[in-house]
Amino acid sequence: MLVQTSQGQSGSAHVVVLGNEKGGSGKSTAALHVAVALLKAGQRVATIDLDCRQQSFTRYINNRSAWARRTGLDLELPVHRCIKLGETMQILDNESSELVQFVDAVSTVERAFDFIVIDTPGSDTYLMRLAHAMADTLVTPINDSFLDFDVLGTVDAETHSVTGESYYAEMVRDARRKRRQFDGASTDWIVVRNRLSMLESRNRQLVVDGLNELSLRLGFRSIDGFTEREVYREFYPCGLTALDDLDEALSTRPSMEHVMAREEVTRLLRQLKLPIDERGRRRAANRAEWFSQVDKPLEVHDIFGAPQIGSQRG
Repeated sequence: MLVQTSQGQSGSAHVVVLGNEKGGSGKSTAALHVAVALLKAGQRVATIDLDCRQQSFTRYINNRSAWARRTGLDLELPVHRCIKLGETMQILDNESSELVQFVDAVSTVERAFDFIVIDTPGSDTYLMRLAHAMADTLVTPINDSFLDFDVLGTVDAETHSVTGESYYAEMVRDARRKRRQFDGASTDWIVVRNRLSMLESRNRQLVVDGLNELSLRLGFRSIDGFTEREVYREFYPCGLTALDDLDEALSTRPSMEHVMAREEVTRLLRQLKLPIDERGRRRAANRAEWFSQVDKPLEVHDIFGAPQIGSQRG
């Protein structure tokens, strides 16, 4: 079963799914940065957390909401739903309960919002597979090492050439095929290399070469993500992102680490090439103008680059 949410249908939200069967790859951090970036671009954004156990995405958003109340700041917040874990002894009953919640969450927002951002668990579950099959954009963060490369494929120990594809990669291929069969739409799959070292190394180049080779087999785009920075961990308790006005949010001047984090997040989001509509851009511009008139300037960046990478919806 597929929940129909296709950018090809007029009025339907574009679905961005963060997926990877390995934990600790930065899915929740990337999910909130994508959601906040879209909100700052004037888009109407809903978010769904499918990680019923860990709920890192939900806590990140709750931290943001609490910090906004505590400081009085107007921090952008998505409309959020967290799927509750089924608690019966029957697996099928649990899956049925979780599916009903998920379908309800998607049906509630798919026609009224521009984007739905979905964070998935680091394990193979029924809802994780369903989310992958309905993705318009699938973002798979991996840490920059062969340990994490293994979630996508295997390499020869001596030559480091790609020797096979992983279970997760095969699952994504199957999900994309089901999506094409269901409504003819294709999924833009982007693998994001996170926890990048600031120093070049032979191992790093071998990982890049391996991803480039594997991308030809699997049909994904590989891009650089977040460098290993302490600042990303500092954001979490307050629910902040590198795109927020940190002068105001933290009552301190942003450090060079903050500035560099914002630059790399902006670069990442531009490379995702999400379909930002012009109405949303106008909403963001009007909001910025209103704040400037009440002597409360709001910094709104065109973080998605040139308008031609966006698309207009009716």
